[in-house]
Parts: sequence; C-alpha cells; structure tokens
Amino acid sequence: MVPMQRLKFTLGVLVAVVAACPLAAQEVVRLRVEDTIQPASQRFIERAIEEAGRRDAALVILELDTPGGLLDSTREITSAITESDVPVVVYVTPGGAQATSAGFFILISADVAAMAPGTNTGAASPVQGSGEDVGETMKAKIFSDASAMARSLAKARGRNVDLAVEAVVDARSFTAEEAVEAELADFVANDLDALLRSLNGFEMTRVDGSTLQVDLTDPVIIEIEQSQAEEILSFLANPNVAYLLLALGMLGIYVEVTHPGGIFPGVVGVVAMLLALYSLSVLPLSWAGVGLIAIALLLFLLEVKVTSFGLLTVGGLICFVLGSLMLFDGPIPDMRVSLGVALPTAVVVAGVTVFLLSRVLQAHRRQVMTGKDGMVGEVGRALSDLDPDGKVLVHGEYWDARSTVGRIESGSEVRVQKANDRRLDVTSAEPGGAPVEGSA
Repeated sequence: MVPMQRLKFTLGVLVAVVAACPLAAQEVVRLRVEDTIQPASQRFIERAIEEAGRRDAALVILELDTPGGLLDSTREITSAITESDVPVVVYVTPGGAQATSAGFFILISADVAAMAPGTNTGAASPVQGSGEDVGETMKAKIFSDASAMARSLAKARGRNVDLAVEAVVDARSFTAEEAVEAELADFVANDLDALLRSLNGFEMTRVDGSTLQVDLTDPVIIEIEQSQAEEILSFLANPNVAYLLLALGMLGIYVEVTHPGGIFPGVVGVVAMLLALYSLSVLPLSWAGVGLIAIALLLFLLEVKVTSFGLLTVGGLICFVLGSLMLFDGPIPDMRVSLGVALPTAVVVAGVTVFLLSRVLQAHRRQVMTGKDGMVGEVGRALSDLDPDGKVLVHGEYWDARSTVGRIESGSEVRVQKANDRRLDVTSAEPGGAPVEGSA
C-alpha cells in the first residue's frame, strides 16, 4: 500500500504543477500596423506570424489601420495569413481607423475579422497611380483579378462572397456594424479586452475547412514591435520622403560637380541618392514621371543659355511638378507625392539650378586674371622709347616689349596686346593720343 500511496501523491503533485503553469497555447502575439501596405509593413507582419509559430502561440492579433497599398505586398500578406499554423485575428482599431483598399483583402483573409465601433472597410476597387479609375483596356482584366482574389478569400473563410466582390467592383464601403451584418466581419469589439472576451470560446473556420474553438481563459499578451531596421524601411517607403531624398541627392551632386572641393555637398548628395534609390526600389516607380523631371532639368539648364524671358523656367516648373506627382504609380493618394511637397521642392530645385549654373557661366566668361593670359589688356608704362623694341613696366614687373603701332615715347602708357614667353607686344594707351610713327 505504501508504494501506491506514494504514486498517488506524486501524481497529485504533478497535476498541481501542471495546473499552476500557464500553457504555451495561451500566448497571444499582438502587433499593430498603422501604415500603408508596402514591403516594409509586409516584412513586419510576416515576421510576427513566424514568431507566433515558433512560440506555438494560441493566436496572432493584427491591429490594423491602413488606407491601402500595393497589391503585390497585399498578396504576400494574405498568403502568410492563410498559410499560418497559428490562427490570425485582424482587428480594425481604434475608432476612426480604416481597412480600405488593400486593407479590405487583409481583413477578410483572417481567421477572425473584428472591428472597433466607428471604423470602416471596403472600397477595394483598383485605381491607377494618379487615382482615377483604370482605363477600359485594362479595366476588365484588373477588376477580374481583384474580384477573384476577393471571392477566393471570402469563400475560404465562409464570408459573404457577393458583397466582397461588390467592395471591389462597386467600391462599396461598410461600417463596422454593416460589415458584421453583411457577414464580412465576425463581431464588433470596443477594445482589446472586449476582443479577447469575444474570442474566448469563439469557433472559427480555417482555410482547410476545419473548425477551431478558441480557448483564451488566461491569455498572455506578447507584444511584437517593429525593429529599428523595419522602422527605417517604413520611413523610406513614404513617397514624400523618397521624393525629397531624390531632390536632395540631385542638388548635392550638382553642387559638388559645379563647385568641386566642397566635399560636404557631394557626401550628402551621394548618401541621399543611395537612400532614394532604395525607396525607388520598393515603390511603384513611373518612368513617365522620371522623364518629365529629366525634361524639367534640361529646361532649367537652357534658361541660362537661351533668352526666353523666363518661359523655359516656367515650362520647367510645370514639367517638374507634373513629373513629381506622377513619379510614383501608387494605388492610393498616400502612396503618391503630394502637391504640397512637389510644388515648393520644384521651385527650390529650379532656383538653385539656375543660380548655380549662371554663376558657373559667369566664371567662364570672366577675363583671365592670372598667368600670361592675365596680362592681355593690362596697362603699363614705357621705360624707354619703343622703336619698336624697348622696356615696359606692367604689374610691377619689367618686361621686354615691342610696339605693334610704331614708335612710342618713353613714359607713355601702353596696353598689352599679346604675352609671349619673354616679350610683350604692346600698343599706345595714351587717351586721345596716337602713336608716334617713325624715328627721331
């Protein structure tokens, strides 16, 4: 009996220890994305989902507030969500937040779609970089592709397929309450605590068709923050930042080329240009915008060479502003250069370019003041009669000289016409006087 009692005691201790230890499945990985959808935010979301898988967490809660973004990044994010072994909850929060355009696809791809009161979703119609509806030539293809994506995600999660397609085709938007009533979202939650209470015991449908009941009796929140590298990448992915870096890089390099030896403008220009090139690599660049900016710079250069009474500068400013606005082919205004940034930048670039170039041309036209060439045109004094050879004093220096206009009296003013290696060719510089011809 003694061994049996010891066994019962040991089992009781083990049960108590297990009951006292929190289960790994109670961990909830939480992250917040308050940005456009682009490679930087994509990388952050994918990293958080991978971290949740390594921790064997119960859930991932993605708090979302986005106006939309790039379709390629959206596809990668929805793929990461649907393929995740850990269920993903997308929670549109706080009040006033949105999950529109690309955010709508992310919301309906989640295992659980939740929204805070006062939020909205939908408006997922494809648009061109300048914001207008796409042209008829590509409209059917693009809309068909986006509609198929919405249908696929909605069907996989058991959501309303027809209304999901309407959000794409008709750009329909939904409030939080309307989204729940339309079966595009699962429930409305005021805050994170209310969300966790609603999730406890909730039965979700996974992509493979299986159902899973959430158990969150004692959740432990694990916060995932953006790394410094991700924050920098997200900052550089801002079109306005990329545009300003590009303008700063061009100006810095131009100043260094036109005024060599400054070093600082060149270093700043190269660093800014490298950062701008990274930004251009992750943003949807439009070559039409690049071409217009190149034409604008050419017009600024011609303004200094051609007398246009400012017309070339005005044309350059127009091309620069239009090119700036078209530089990024973003699907939403947040992913394009704003007019408030493009206009003053264009004025500054035009002013600095014209000013520096005019200074360079003035320096090229200025008379040479050093060496033999600097002697031409200088006035000196004859130290002896020039008939035609003699001595002159120019710039405090004694020179052998030869008169090119006949005899010049000693003490007369002379003007240098040509500087040879050891002799100056001079002419009379006497005011109103004429050189004396012949000899005495």
